[in-house]
Amino acid sequence: MDEHSRRKVLKASGALGALGALGFATPARAVPWTWRPANSVAGAGAGTDPKWVWDAEADPLVASLLDRGDVPAVNALLRTWTKNGQPLPAGLPPDLRDFVEHARRLPSWVDERKLATAYDFTEKRGLYLGVLYGLASGMMSTVIPHEARAVYYSKGGANLKDRISKTAKLGYDIGTRDAFAPGGEMIVTCVKTRLVHAAVRHLLPKSPHWPGTADEKIPISQADMLVTWHSLPTTVMRKLTGWQVPIPGAESEAFLHSWQLGGHLLGIRDEYLPASWEAANAQAAQILTPVLAPTPEGIELADLLLGLGSAVDGGVLSKPILGAFTRFLLGDEIAEWLRIPREPIWDPLLHAAWGPFVAVREGMLPFPMAPKAYWLFDEFLRKAALLYLSEGRPISIEIPDANQPS
Repeated sequence: MDEHSRRKVLKASGALGALGALGFATPARAVPWTWRPANSVAGAGAGTDPKWVWDAEADPLVASLLDRGDVPAVNALLRTWTKNGQPLPAGLPPDLRDFVEHARRLPSWVDERKLATAYDFTEKRGLYLGVLYGLASGMMSTVIPHEARAVYYSKGGANLKDRISKTAKLGYDIGTRDAFAPGGEMIVTCVKTRLVHAAVRHLLPKSPHWPGTADEKIPISQADMLVTWHSLPTTVMRKLTGWQVPIPGAESEAFLHSWQLGGHLLGIRDEYLPASWEAANAQAAQILTPVLAPTPEGIELADLLLGLGSAVDGGVLSKPILGAFTRFLLGDEIAEWLRIPREPIWDPLLHAAWGPFVAVREGMLPFPMAPKAYWLFDEFLRKAALLYLSEGRPISIEIPDANQPS
């Protein structure tokens, strides 16, 4: 795989990774909930099945904002809140201001040293993360049935490129040096997304289309968010391990910690966030793997995503190439579900070349300038992908006030 091809793949994966970053998942789980809260970052909890838990703080607040007609004015004000440590804009409704001030606080268990180490990890492995967030996590979201349906029928389904630009921001923000520091943007992105989730919970059941396809009354439960969470860090670490990428234990733990904190700020209860990779893998086996399945909505979204990805580089990185990467990363079964055809050239090439490519890249890491050079290259591509998705405009995550209109 030459340098130009690698550049196109990472650039496109920035587009595709967006859907997985903040997608909504609603598993029709046949496996009973038996995961123990003792294995969470909280170390304890009620053990309630997360399928029946939503967001007791955000949901009534956002429902009230929608009912009062405050959402357009709130969105206009919140566009100016972009940095974690920035004061909230004047004029916000008092109940919203109180919620955001509480929601933006970091939990007592945050470890600043781990967050710094997580950045070191991202600096060295940014290319892998870009590819995996996009072509593993992003495409996996289309075979999580209710995730695909919720995206399809909510307001974001009306303009998928705009929807992806907003969700891609989370995958970018969590990998920056100051992600959770006052000058970073990850806290802002998470809190705004939490408000979006609450709005979709209120709006989507009113859609004339979604209730006929869903087997639940309220979308985006705690279980739903956990499924999406596992499609990101858990899936990424499994792939890196499978590729035999030599990750020091401290970096592996730090990467998990950054996503534990991200999950907390998105509104996932601490009693559900796994405390270790062992606990994460056990939870994923119970709530992620059993729900994967095709849907008409997911098949259509996958086709749209591959089309958006191929457009990132002017169409040079074609749908067949991106489809081959999806098959390589997610396997034949999921590729067949999504009606991705086999590629006689790219399929065997990826199987033959990716392992040696990883080995060569890892072999260069000990050289003094390699990590910085990798990071500069990967960072350029990530920013280029965001610029393409946003069409050069600032990306603003905003509370929806309607469903998919068509």
